[in-house]
Amino acid sequence: MSFRRRGTAAVALSLAAALSLAACGSSGSGSEETSKAGGKKAVSQGGEDFSSAARKTAAMGTKAKPGEWPRTIDHAMGKTEIKAQPKRVVVLDVGELDNVVSLGIKPVGLAPTEGSPELPSYLKKDAGNPKNVGTINNLNLEAIHALKPDLILGSQLRAADKYDELSQIAPTVFSIRPGFTWKENYLLNAAALDKTAEAKEQLAAYDEKIKALSEKLGKDKPTVSMVRYLPDGVIRLYANASFIGTILKDAGIPRPKNQDIDDLAAEISAENIDKADADFIFTGVYGSPKATDQATAQGNPLWKNLKAVKSGHAYDVPDETWYLGLGVTAANEVIADLDKYLTT
Repeated sequence: MSFRRRGTAAVALSLAAALSLAACGSSGSGSEETSKAGGKKAVSQGGEDFSSAARKTAAMGTKAKPGEWPRTIDHAMGKTEIKAQPKRVVVLDVGELDNVVSLGIKPVGLAPTEGSPELPSYLKKDAGNPKNVGTINNLNLEAIHALKPDLILGSQLRAADKYDELSQIAPTVFSIRPGFTWKENYLLNAAALDKTAEAKEQLAAYDEKIKALSEKLGKDKPTVSMVRYLPDGVIRLYANASFIGTILKDAGIPRPKNQDIDDLAAEISAENIDKADADFIFTGVYGSPKATDQATAQGNPLWKNLKAVKSGHAYDVPDETWYLGLGVTAANEVIADLDKYLTT
C-alpha cells in the first residue's frame, strides 16, 4: 500500500522515550493502562515520569491565532503542519473520541478498545457514525487510509510504532499518553482543530462543577476506593496518576493510603480484596464480568466485611466513563455520579 506523505511530522522526540513509556507495555485493557505488572503491586512506577509527562503535554500545541491556517502543532512525535480546518478526523482512542465530540465534531473513524468495541453509549447521541479502524492496540491502516482523513489524533504510548505510516496518510498529532493528562490532551487536540477557546470553556465548566461538588461534600469528606476488575484475574485499585484519580483529587476527596500514590494503580488478588476498603467503593469491570475475578472477590467473606459493603456504600459504576472515558464529557458524567452517591 502506498501512502502520499503529508505534513512535516518528523519524529523529534526520541523513540527511546516512547518505548520507555510503552515498556510498561499495553495491557489491552483500554483506558490509560500501561501494563500488567508482575506481581500484585504497583502497576506503573515513577511518579516523576507522570509529572514530567503532564508538564511536557501542557507545553505542546500551536502559536497560531484563531482561524489561522496553515498551522503547525508541536506534539509528542515532533511537529505537524495542518493546512486547513480539518473536516475528516480519525481518532485512535476513546479519549480523543470524547475530546472531538465535546467540540462538536463527528469523527469519520474510530479505534475502540478491545473490551468495548462499540461506540460508547454516553457519546452515541453526538458522535455520528464513525467507521471502525481496528482497535487501539491493533490499528487497521488500510481502513484509515480508505476514509481519506485530513487529521489523525492519537497518542505516542498507544501507536508510536505506527506514527510514520499514519503521518503518510494524513497530518497526525499525538499526545504523550492517555489518562491522567486528559486536560492537557484535550487542549492539544483542540489546538489542532482550532477549537482552543471552546475547550477552555469546557474545562472551566468542569472546574465549576468539581468545585460545587467539593463544597457540597464539606470538610469531612469520605474516603473513596476505586476497584476495577479485568480479565485474567487482574484486580486494580486505581491511584492518583489515573483519569479517575485526577477527578477525585480535584474534588479533594481522600483516598485510602494504598491508593494515595503517584502511580496509575496497584494490583491485588481476590484473596486480598480487603485492601479495597474505604467509606465508599466504586467498582468498574472491563469487558465481560465472567472473564474477571469479580465473582470470586465479592464472594470472599473479606469483601462482605468491608466497611463500605456493610454500610451499603459499594457501587458498580460505568466502566466506559469512569475508566475508559478519558475526556471532559466522561469527567462530567463521573461528577454527576459522585454527587448522586456521595451526597444522598
